[in-house]
Amino acid sequence: MIGDIADSLCRAACVEVDSDTEAVAGHGFKLGCISCKMRGEVSASATVDWFFKAKGESDFVQIYSYEDETATIMDERFDDRLYWNGSKKTTDLQDGSIFILNVTFNDTGVYRCFFERILTYNDYEFHTNATKFIHINVVAKATRGMASILSEVMMYVSIIGLQLWLVVEMVYCYRKIAAAGEEALRESAAPLPPLPKTAVCCFSLPCPPGAVALASTQALGALGCLGDTGLPRCYHRHFGLEQRL
Repeated sequence: MIGDIADSLCRAACVEVDSDTEAVAGHGFKLGCISCKMRGEVSASATVDWFFKAKGESDFVQIYSYEDETATIMDERFDDRLYWNGSKKTTDLQDGSIFILNVTFNDTGVYRCFFERILTYNDYEFHTNATKFIHINVVAKATRGMASILSEVMMYVSIIGLQLWLVVEMVYCYRKIAAAGEEALRESAAPLPPLPKTAVCCFSLPCPPGAVALASTQALGALGCLGDTGLPRCYHRHFGLEQRL
């Protein structure tokens, strides 16, 4: 039981993707045809048959068959030009794609991929099938799809938008830095505020002429003078410190 669960988890996921529909003359082309099982843990075997209806014709003609890992080309128009490009080394086919070599304009038309699958359960077998149609147009030169063009346009628009955003950010940052520098220069060049008419200066007594002696304060332990004596200074008697007020 555990082994079966682990085996089912290890199987590759199957996704049904539509085939391309434009082939270029003289080049190879993959006819994609994928038919996934609904339950990957169920054992199964499948065969794949391909049919072709050329442009202007009314009936499909079988051109290819793949069964038991053996391929058979059934239309001489495709001799040595069809190769299996689907599931490998298994009879439990989910990818029934084939590859056309040296595409010609006569390969334009409708291709039909037919899956016939047998699901094997413990007590019985269940038969199921799936059919897919691919309309192929052969051109002389490859043309770009609208999705590719839009993707390229969006890529260039994104690049230009990012560059413009970077330029705006650089200008913004430069202006902020320049403004900050100018502000710093203005602050450094600003004149000192005028001194009060009556300034305190703490020199050793006696006070200079024109100054009034102040009483010693216990907090500063200093003698002071009051008067117009230039830049104020304070002398701390206990610590011998001198500083501007």
